[in-house]
Amino acid sequence: MTDFTDMLAGYRRFRETGWAQQRGRWDELNEGQSPRVMVIACSDSRVDPTQIFDSSPGEIFVVRNVAALVPPFETTPGHHGVSAALEFAVQVLKVGEIVVMGHGKCGGCKAALSHDLKDAEPGDGGFIHAWIELLDDARETVIAAHGDERSDAVERAMEQEAVKVSLANLRTFPCVRSKERKGELKLVGAFFAIADGQLHVMDEQSGIFSPA
Repeated sequence: MTDFTDMLAGYRRFRETGWAQQRGRWDELNEGQSPRVMVIACSDSRVDPTQIFDSSPGEIFVVRNVAALVPPFETTPGHHGVSAALEFAVQVLKVGEIVVMGHGKCGGCKAALSHDLKDAEPGDGGFIHAWIELLDDARETVIAAHGDERSDAVERAMEQEAVKVSLANLRTFPCVRSKERKGELKLVGAFFAIADGQLHVMDEQSGIFSPA
């Protein structure tokens, strides 16, 4: 699939197979959605949550952005897209779980670690750098442990630290804290390794990611 013409061909296949074969399901979804899980993932074209989790339409509520980041709770003027989606998932859809899924070979995390875009103008990388500044503390943690090394292992450490940042920021939202405290909401950290297709899940106590 290389362009929109190819995508239209894919759409027609979907209409003839996936949509037609699940017509009953689509009729249900036409009346509303009730996903039980929200997934916060990266925009990277290689890590589609619906494909990785082999989920059907309407099963997961997905938000994707550079490096799968969640900003902290704040009420300053601006356009808070992730916060709005989170609020909708938690307060309206009443999801029971939120999964933050990082991934291997993440360009956003690599840029956060390298600071290659630090002086870029908006439109030339500046927007990206401003966004991934959310990972500055994680960057310091990784550098403190690994120094100037930039191996695959160090990049993975950065990618997994990014998941922890988003989980911590989720807990700055009053609605998330309240529901988690009541046992109505569970937060999960996950990491998908593109190289071998393995999903890793974070242990909440140790912070260690292990194969699922």
